[in-house]
Amino acid sequence: MPVIDLATTPLRDLNKALHSIQQGSNDVTYEIANPRGSHAVAVGIAGPVTVEVNGSVGYYCAGMNDGGTVTVHGSAGPGVAENMMSGTVVIEGDASQYAGATGRGGLLVIKGNAASRCGISMKGIDIVVHGNIGHMSAFMGQSGHLVVLGDAGDALGDSLYEAKLFVRGAVKSLGADCIEKEMRPEHLQKLAELFEKAGVNDVRPEEFKRYGSARKLYNFNIDNADAY
Repeated sequence: MPVIDLATTPLRDLNKALHSIQQGSNDVTYEIANPRGSHAVAVGIAGPVTVEVNGSVGYYCAGMNDGGTVTVHGSAGPGVAENMMSGTVVIEGDASQYAGATGRGGLLVIKGNAASRCGISMKGIDIVVHGNIGHMSAFMGQSGHLVVLGDAGDALGDSLYEAKLFVRGAVKSLGADCIEKEMRPEHLQKLAELFEKAGVNDVRPEEFKRYGSARKLYNFNIDNADAY
């Protein structure tokens, strides 16, 4: 397994190496030493590459990931897994603001807490947070699933489209057009599937509440014409 030490190797060389891996190559697992909060670590992966980052990273780690598996053995700065297309990103610690922003697919797992705007404008990504999330999370979320084992901050799901939100703990407040919805069998099944993928144990889907769009904000209603 190649080991790249960012104390001696430029970040540009690391990302170039990850982008240069040919299909069918044997060197598909990389270990990153001494990230020391570096920004844009392991961005733009476009294949089944496994990256183990031994330490905390700065902003935009694993951005635009498309098929890779990136594990950060530490915490991550703003924008981790932004615009992810597919694959898996795991943060063993905490994640700063707008984790998983605009993500179109794949799975983002945060073992600690996530700060504000987690999942903002999510477009198909699945996000599982073992801890709490901050305010304005899933703002304008279009599709995908946000699962929170802890609590959620203010304005959860503000201006939400069709993303599905599941929270086990307390929600400080709901954003515009976000409401609590019935938890149906298909939602319990989906939660169970996400638990298995995200390594969630000793938690039952029945402990969660589901939140979604009231579908009044993005659909024109003639009765509200005076408000437009």
